[in-house]
Amino acid sequence: MADSSDADAVEQAKARITQIAPREAMLDAGPDVLFLDVREPMEWNLAHLPNAIHIPLGNLAEKVEGLIPREKKVVAYCARGNRSALAADIMQQMGYTKVASMSEGIRGWVDSGGQIES
Repeated sequence: MADSSDADAVEQAKARITQIAPREAMLDAGPDVLFLDVREPMEWNLAHLPNAIHIPLGNLAEKVEGLIPREKKVVAYCARGNRSALAADIMQQMGYTKVASMSEGIRGWVDSGGQIES
């Protein structure tokens, strides 16, 4: 179970980043937008958004620069929107300027009628 310092870190990150709802992310989806899944490999293997890139949150800082150009528009997602908020915050600190977190995660995407693949 997450402790209060984890919850505080998530809330602080959410205050610094842009969050978008799954429906808005669906409207933005296209060749100019990259979806970044920051969940663990087991979660990714169960289901993920089509054409998403997978970098677990714990590996993000060391791998993102080699996989995603800084000028790319990125929507990070996880299960419910907490890890993706942290990911968006990390990426902003690294100089990414077009990054957002999908507020309800993959669960919200599915609930909004979004397609997934496994």
